[in-house]
Amino acid sequence: MSNFTLTSSDLRGQMTKTHVYNGFGAGGDNQSPHLRWTDAPDGTETFLITCHDTDAPGPGGWWHWVAFNLPASVGELPTNASADGLPGGAVQLTNSYGETGYGGACPPPGDAAHPYVFTVYALKSKLDLDETASPAMALFMADSEILGKASIVSYYAR
Repeated sequence: MSNFTLTSSDLRGQMTKTHVYNGFGAGGDNQSPHLRWTDAPDGTETFLITCHDTDAPGPGGWWHWVAFNLPASVGELPTNASADGLPGGAVQLTNSYGETGYGGACPPPGDAAHPYVFTVYALKSKLDLDETASPAMALFMADSEILGKASIVSYYAR
């Protein structure tokens, strides 16, 4: 059994403007956070990364980021990797804003702090999907391929 762990050098318990959406009056920099994962399970071929706000209005929460087919040789992404380009032919999907890649935190003004759950899934194979897939389809296709997952949560309110 592995001790699969996800950490970040710039994401803490409370999200900063660096990772907040730059739209809808949120005024952030909209940069994906630095992420580093270690001790992936044996047999990992690729990784899937998600950022999800479970408290967003509407059914199913809000998908801020879904990227898949990151090679097993990758164990870290620098800040703003979503905009700067992911390694190894990884695919980024359309987020709930209708944009490709990372879309930062943007809870409704006056709401209690929302949780932004960043998860890295270790998968035993590549996902046979392209950039037109929905986040739900990516998670559905990944379900039988998951060897392990690691998450961190950051909160934000405005």
